[in-house]
Amino acid sequence: MRNLEQPDIYHIPRICTACGGVMVFKGVGEYHCEDCGSVAYDDYGKVRLYLEGHPGANAVEVEKETGVSQKTIRQMLKEARLQVSEGSQTFLHCEMCGANIRYGRMCPACEEKYHRRMEEEQRHKNMHGFAMNQKGEEGQRRFMRGDKG
Repeated sequence: MRNLEQPDIYHIPRICTACGGVMVFKGVGEYHCEDCGSVAYDDYGKVRLYLEGHPGANAVEVEKETGVSQKTIRQMLKEARLQVSEGSQTFLHCEMCGANIRYGRMCPACEEKYHRRMEEEQRHKNMHGFAMNQKGEEGQRRFMRGDKG
């Protein structure tokens, strides 16, 4: 559960500035007042709306025009909610190998390696208790039936 005292990363409009009514999420960063129908946007909605009208705009321009900080814009890029436009000379860098990427935290090759490693760790964790890590008992019987002598 989310800590309610933590500020919203995308500055979600909760109360209508026109009438004081409750804002209801409608999708892709858009909110409508349930009383008067006024429309407002969270930071993601503002950036998305601006980029639709200004493809190829850089983070400085987007910040200036929308009021959304470059830090928040970078977070949206890392979450793959946005991507650096084609033809841009600006890139993000893969957190594992440093390759240029347009969105996310890792390039496709490193992301695949990461997920494979996580699957292997999970598989190993799930096998715990099946005598995998017991020293000195490898190949030995652990339980014997009573002698029928």
